[in-house]
Amino acid sequence: MSQGALTQQSVLIAYPKQAAVGRALPKSKIYEHGGVNTRLKELFVQQVEQIVWAFKLASETLHLPERPGVSEIQVFSIQLKTPELHRDVLRSIDGAIPFPIVFELAFEGKTQVIAAYKRPNEADASRWVLSDYFASEWVSAGCERTAMPIAVHLGGLYEQLLHRLIPLPARPQETLAELVARVEQAQAKQREVDKTSARLAKEKQFNRKVEINAELRRLKSELDELKIANNKFKEQK
Repeated sequence: MSQGALTQQSVLIAYPKQAAVGRALPKSKIYEHGGVNTRLKELFVQQVEQIVWAFKLASETLHLPERPGVSEIQVFSIQLKTPELHRDVLRSIDGAIPFPIVFELAFEGKTQVIAAYKRPNEADASRWVLSDYFASEWVSAGCERTAMPIAVHLGGLYEQLLHRLIPLPARPQETLAELVARVEQAQAKQREVDKTSARLAKEKQFNRKVEINAELRRLKSELDELKIANNKFKEQK
């Protein structure tokens, strides 16, 4: 379970009424601007019932100043036909909309909040860079929503919304970009651990089992280091 999904109340945000849009977004608009090929169109048809532009979090709706890369935050509600939504569908929507987006997926009375860390490309500000997607657990759509985080600017609000979804706590002085990079490193290390565990389970030769087990212990230690909330490992070096 992600850090942001510890309680239902911490997952769903009660966005202010003045930021509400409530406008259906035609799939054709995503096809037009999101570089959608035939395979992606099929995924949209099979998995997506409706996309609604639910909220526009911006300086004119929240009276918060903009920050570079975060002039607005969009909240999209997606009604699903199936319990699973392919990440490429979300990437195509993110590719079509030039603002950070927080998605709320809805299926059979449950809601899941999901978002990627989206920022302008340093070499070309007209292009966007996306991290992997971070998602909450599915919760009851009727559960009480929590108040929107307090922030002094839109960049700070965006960071707080993402921190609720990211599965590791931030270290002191760690930027959002650094946290996201550490999470991705931890995910890659976890895949190494899983692969090595599978090799150990299949190995019959005792000497090789000893070697693989030592490798597994090292990988697990490195994974623990990536997951730890403070940076004591670096401080000791």
